Formats: sequence, C-alpha cells, structure tokens
Amino acid sequence: MNIPAELQYTKDHEWVKIDGDVATVGITDFAQSELGDIVYVEVETLDETLDKEEVFGTVEAVKTVSDLFLPLSGEIIEFNESLEDEPEKVNSDPYGDGWMIKIKISDPSEVDGLMSDSDYKALIGA
Repeated sequence: MNIPAELQYTKDHEWVKIDGDVATVGITDFAQSELGDIVYVEVETLDETLDKEEVFGTVEAVKTVSDLFLPLSGEIIEFNESLEDEPEKVNSDPYGDGWMIKIKISDPSEVDGLMSDSDYKALIGA
C-alpha cells in the first residue's frame, strides 16, 4: 500500500498536498483499491467556496458511487480535466496524474486537523 510520507490524509481516504495557500486533493491508493475500476469522476463545484467536509463531487466505480468530501474549507480553483477522458488515472496514479482538485484554502488552521502518513496507516490497519 502506497502512503507517501510528504502528504497529509483524511478519515475519508483523501490525500492533501499543501503548497502555500493551495491544496491539491485526490483519493488515496487504499481508497482506489477498495473502489475498484474507476469509470467516472464528477466535480460540479468548480469556482465554488465550500466548507470542510462538504461534498465536492463523486467518484464512480464499476460497482459503486462514492461522495468526495472537501478536506479543507476553501474555493475549488481547479479540476483535473484529464480525468473526464481518463478516469482510470485515479487507479493507476492516485498521487500523481490522478489528482482531482485544487483548493484555495480559506482557513489555514484546518490543516492541523489532517492526518500524517503514520496516523492514516493506523486508520486503515496498514
């Protein structure tokens, strides 16, 4: 199970990479393996400002659809449009080409509530 130490994580199996006041978000290797083959990623909240833990989109796999929860409050400033044609990138490269959104963080103090790689490993029993 790939859980990069330089990222932060949520209980909802999303990873977060902080770069100044922008956070890049995707789902973890564990989440994509549990979902199976991903066939569609939908994000209709581009340019909207949402609160932490609000639903920002959905990921559809062959057998199920799962909500995606915002790990930090802020404005969704970018969607990885390559996922519209190649949603399987979430399976093949969840921490790279399979990223989903970028957020302009509105409350930097929320970053302290994210999990470290070791906390996330404990959560999933890795």
